[in-house]
Amino acid sequence: MGRYHKEERRKVLGEALAKDPFFTDEELSERFKVSVSTIRLDRGVLGIPELRERTRVVAQEVYSSLKSLDDQELIGNLVELKVGERARSELKIEESMVLSKARVARGHYLFAQANSLAIALVDAPMALTGSVDLKFLRPVRLGEVAVAEGKVEKRKQNKYWVQVTVNVNSEEVLRGNWILFAIDD
Repeated sequence: MGRYHKEERRKVLGEALAKDPFFTDEELSERFKVSVSTIRLDRGVLGIPELRERTRVVAQEVYSSLKSLDDQELIGNLVELKVGERARSELKIEESMVLSKARVARGHYLFAQANSLAIALVDAPMALTGSVDLKFLRPVRLGEVAVAEGKVEKRKQNKYWVQVTVNVNSEEVLRGNWILFAIDD
């Protein structure tokens, strides 16, 4: 990406952050080939808050659209949710989540992240997992960030077919197909 004039850079910067609010100032600095302080100045002029505040705002919007489970029941940080369509969450693998000898995540953490994301996609006050066809493709190590993406493939009455994949650095580590049941009350 070549250098931009100030006005053009600010316009493109605003568009980039509108599309993906999770860019750090350092990443933007590299992308636009300017200093971090220039990026901060540009954000200030555009009225765009720092990453921490942008993340908080996005999280509030996303979590407020949860229907089928409580925000405390979701495993991982919800990044995107369009109920009945698609969702994305992130889970950083911490010391308490790994097997002590192998230093890899216990499978139930990855399953819980994927399962809770699938349930979050159901457009009902409550949802239950009917069945899951799941494959673990490689272990996830301590410190890695598991990014789960879910998509509703089909819906028929109170039944949802949801596909969830979990990636680490764009390498697929888990793939599953869920059948979920929406329960009204």
